[in-house]
Amino acid sequence: MTNHPVAFFEIVSDDAPRLHTFYTDLFGWTVETDEDGYGLVDTGAGEDAVAGGIGPSMAPGDTGVKIYVRTPALEDTLAKAQELGSTVYLEPMDLPGGYGRIAVVSDPDGNPLGLWA
Repeated sequence: MTNHPVAFFEIVSDDAPRLHTFYTDLFGWTVETDEDGYGLVDTGAGEDAVAGGIGPSMAPGDTGVKIYVRTPALEDTLAKAQELGSTVYLEPMDLPGGYGRIAVVSDPDGNPLGLWA
């Protein structure tokens, strides 16, 4: 079986600056925010830690917490998820800066699950 590690977490909010403050104050994390209000999180756990981001809502219903799981073949994993009953929330797209491709599907309870290749 192929290894599919959790590679990224994302917290999306209608008030991202409030969450930046909450998580930095609560855990001592640092958040480096870009011009669009999206902040990359450094949890202080070192190079092998799961990376994360806290950002503003971009569409109705996108707030909450989701994980992104690494997969070597995005389209194959997406197809398998659909065979298992997933709804595709975000079709595969390239990330800026050459950071790969992502898609977002549902799990059986409707929770968003990110796929990252």
